[in-house]
Amino acid sequence: MPNESLERTVPIVVAIDGPAGSGKSSVSKAVARRFGFGFLDTGAAYRALAWRVVEGGFDQEDADAVTASLDGFDYSIGTDPDVYFVRVGEIDVTDAIRLPRVTAVVSAIARVPAVRSHLTELFRTIAGSTDRPGMVIEGRDITTVVAPDADVRILLTASEEARMARRSLEISTQSADTVAEQLRSRDRADSQVVDFMSAADGVTTVDSTHLDFEQTVDTVAEVITTRTARTSP
Repeated sequence: MPNESLERTVPIVVAIDGPAGSGKSSVSKAVARRFGFGFLDTGAAYRALAWRVVEGGFDQEDADAVTASLDGFDYSIGTDPDVYFVRVGEIDVTDAIRLPRVTAVVSAIARVPAVRSHLTELFRTIAGSTDRPGMVIEGRDITTVVAPDADVRILLTASEEARMARRSLEISTQSADTVAEQLRSRDRADSQVVDFMSAADGVTTVDSTHLDFEQTVDTVAEVITTRTARTSP
């Protein structure tokens, strides 16, 4: 078990990338809880904007219309790993952003350059405002675009078979074949925008194919402890 008493005056930033079904969100949240860090789910922002596009009647295929949806996009998210919420204005969309009709348009929304630029700055602002000793930021291009200078950068991955099996357990209302095709489709769509399957220079790869959840959390925690020890003054 790593030494988890990390003492620094400057918040530690942990960036975690990975494909769908790799366990990014659940592992990142558990690691944040273990170290007393904040937790930022960046994918929720893309989903929240997709919800706004769908509910507002914006044309998801029109980049200008999607960009226009950013005007007045009042977004907030809970960064306490034990108190998670997603809001657009005063509306709680924590559950709504996971609905199939929203999921279906997320990749199209994320492909718009203005959206990625706007949300990247939003993520940096949220992470920089934490009053905790650190922030775990997870998503698709966190180690290379959002937080390329993070203290710790990790690519959390697993084989396609393992990821499909895990996602099937999470979504019990759909058949395994349907879940598998959705995962492949999302990976194909997102890979047009970011490379989330290969570790950039300086990024540590954690392959959880043959690890259970607790083992994965322990491994990621060990990487954090080791990397921060190396960079401490």
